[in-house]
Amino acid sequence: MTAGVIGAAGYAGAELTRLLAGHPEIDGLLPASVSFEGERIESVYPHFLGEVSARLLKPEEAAAGADVVFAALPHGVGESYALSCVERGVPFIDLSADFRFDGDEAAFSAWYGKPYRYPELRKRSVYGLPELNRSRIRELAAAGPVIIGNPGCYPTGASLGAFPALAKGLAASGTIIVDAASGVTGGGREPSRSFHYPECADSFAPYKVGGHRHTPEIARNFAAMAAGQDRPALIFTPHLAPMNRGILSTIYIPLRAEWRPASGAAREAVLPPSKEVEEQAAAIRRLYADFYKDEPFVRILPEGLAAATNRVRLSNYCDISVHLDQSGSTLIIVSAIDNMVKGAAGQAVQNMNVIFGFDEKAGLGNVPALF
Repeated sequence: MTAGVIGAAGYAGAELTRLLAGHPEIDGLLPASVSFEGERIESVYPHFLGEVSARLLKPEEAAAGADVVFAALPHGVGESYALSCVERGVPFIDLSADFRFDGDEAAFSAWYGKPYRYPELRKRSVYGLPELNRSRIRELAAAGPVIIGNPGCYPTGASLGAFPALAKGLAASGTIIVDAASGVTGGGREPSRSFHYPECADSFAPYKVGGHRHTPEIARNFAAMAAGQDRPALIFTPHLAPMNRGILSTIYIPLRAEWRPASGAAREAVLPPSKEVEEQAAAIRRLYADFYKDEPFVRILPEGLAAATNRVRLSNYCDISVHLDQSGSTLIIVSAIDNMVKGAAGQAVQNMNVIFGFDEKAGLGNVPALF
């Protein structure tokens, strides 16, 4: 099977190329780039020497010659390629935000400043978080060419961390707080001042406080995951961390009374968690482990181990650790992903595997690299 990668010269596109080159079901690659058209991909990314050798095509050539097409393009650019793929009967997996809003053009336009060019394409599109929408992805793929709106990196880590608590009714009415930190590759390959080495090295800072455009995507996921219960309010604050890869999300979820230890509320803040609080944390950890027991890329960590980005590097895993505050009234979830893999290219390959009925771990079996 031949895979086309439009935008192969960007970070996400190059990561797609790396993963697809090792996929057992892919025997041909058609990488494409507007900026580097005609150049060889191994000259743009020398780490491909001896592994991937291909001339970067025009995007139209890649879209016309592949059995599945991936697009790692700026927001608002990929719809015409999606249309051509649907007309040819070929799945289109989009890493931009163009198909993440389930046809809610008003929300997309408000946050991304562009209208839909082909609104009718949303009849063939589905939000591509497999852990949430696997059955819908399969259903649409069985009925014809499907368009995947591959999730954003921050929404992936936050949503997987909160999913069991929301689906199982642990969350009280109130506000869920998500503090998340990303490596600088999340800003893409195009240079900018905020991602310039002297600006971000040896520093840790929030950005887009109170107005990051991944906020509505996370909020929509939380509402879907709450399955008809009260839609939780959300405060999301992203941070830039001085590392290349990874996203660490710390998620604070107020617990319903029935999930709080009776002894917790009366404890003074200066006292450590009681045995009852620790037992309740263990019970919620078991709930999380049972919820994700059949998910190949979600790992619930044992007691005493907190999620960390260096343990998921270069992998498609999402590591989740479960904690309670000292009173037992707030669930604290920590999730870690590689923003370039589970947060982008790896999740796109996972979606391809779901569409075609491949082993979901095909091409994604990398053991995480610690260093």
